[in-house]
Amino acid sequence: MNGNTALSERQQIESRWLMPVVDVLLVFVAFGIAYYLRYQWQVFRPVFDPSRSDFFPYLPYAALYALVMWVNYRSNGLYKQVRGRAWLEEVVLIGNGVTTATVILLAVYFALQPLVTSRLMLAYVAGISLVLLAVARIIRRMVLAHFRNKGIGVHRVLIVGMGDVGQSVLRTLVSRRELGYTVVGYLDDNPERGEVDLGRVSGLGKIENLENVILAQGIDLVIVTLRWEYYDTIIEIARTARQEQIDVRVVPDIFQLNLRQVQVENLDGIPLLGIGSVPELRGASRLLKRVLDMAIVLLAAPLWLLFLAVISIAIKLEDGGSILYKTKRVGEHGREFFMYKFRSMIPDADKYRQQLIAQHEQDPRHPKIVDDPRITKVGKFIRRTSLDELPNLLNVLRGEMSLVGPRPPLPDEVALYEQWHRQRLQTIPGITGLWQVSGRSEVPFDEMVLMDIYYIENWSVLFDVQILFMTIPKVLLRRGAY
Repeated sequence: MNGNTALSERQQIESRWLMPVVDVLLVFVAFGIAYYLRYQWQVFRPVFDPSRSDFFPYLPYAALYALVMWVNYRSNGLYKQVRGRAWLEEVVLIGNGVTTATVILLAVYFALQPLVTSRLMLAYVAGISLVLLAVARIIRRMVLAHFRNKGIGVHRVLIVGMGDVGQSVLRTLVSRRELGYTVVGYLDDNPERGEVDLGRVSGLGKIENLENVILAQGIDLVIVTLRWEYYDTIIEIARTARQEQIDVRVVPDIFQLNLRQVQVENLDGIPLLGIGSVPELRGASRLLKRVLDMAIVLLAAPLWLLFLAVISIAIKLEDGGSILYKTKRVGEHGREFFMYKFRSMIPDADKYRQQLIAQHEQDPRHPKIVDDPRITKVGKFIRRTSLDELPNLLNVLRGEMSLVGPRPPLPDEVALYEQWHRQRLQTIPGITGLWQVSGRSEVPFDEMVLMDIYYIENWSVLFDVQILFMTIPKVLLRRGAY
């Protein structure tokens, strides 16, 4: 599959004319709804007989309104197919177009002085248009995500250079699969990087293998993260990719600092790169995260306390053993603490752990054993529904964990970490996190670490809320839980 094939697949999902046509239709729908609100239901203000009007005279104004919005959105880039653009950014562009169209239509009303018009109805049109077009973007994202999960419209990416910036790019693409990129592998002349796999992402050898890898792996996009001192190599990479009709993107050398430290501004066409610091979870940010945790836990207390009682009784009735399982875990900055879970295994399960890891050939840094024979009947249910982790809320109340964050590892797992793996210990651990909503036990260890680092570098309250909402369907559908 070459770049042209990928492009044609993407356009089968979303032709360039689709959203403009949808927006125009939704404007007419907005006028129709606004007409009923104003003249049929008479919301906010009654309509007297001389002021009544049919809907037909409003159609030309609806067409003008739609035209103004279309021109505005074309010029502001709303219809450009930009992967990774935030929904709120699209809403801002939509609001700008709605405001412009409303002001222009008011000016037309003033200039033409039509016999029957309603400025209140135009206010309805503005609000309804904003809502309808914003919802249409949400539906569009859901449809695109569905197709991309099916492998349609997904670009196969090759990263050239697996230094700090290459790893940052990899973290982003692995963590944000909704962008529609699948990282096939990477090239690097350093054999310690170029010939070592990271999770399901393959090290495909030296940069000189570029042409063979493009043909063999069906690459659609090459992302180059080399320093500018390798200018000649970058030019040769671009030339090779263009010969195969493959898109090339180059990460500027300034981003060697850190992708999160650089803010790009525009000064009348002159790019200005601002150098900041990586956001850390401390001070007001840490307090805000703590307040969010406590608020959710306390508000949901009646529900989770009921579950605690029911599950405790079920565990006790099954074998009479202890209800809770206390295990030592490694938290923020390597500090150890005791984490509480419901006991889901036989009482002496720990002594069989290493034997089962070896028997099932599991990664000892993050072992996940399917059909673990140590699990009890009640344990099987509470693990599949993630209810075994409910006592983690006690750790949240104690301040040892958060609702969202990297899962805390065992000390013997941390002992096997490479240096870069330890970056996931730089923040407070959590009950759920980015890797859990991206596949849970199906995600290999290295990819889990990449996602955890991405979460740490991109933390925000909104990000935490998003992960919490994404966790709900994953738990209900019991995906990736053993």
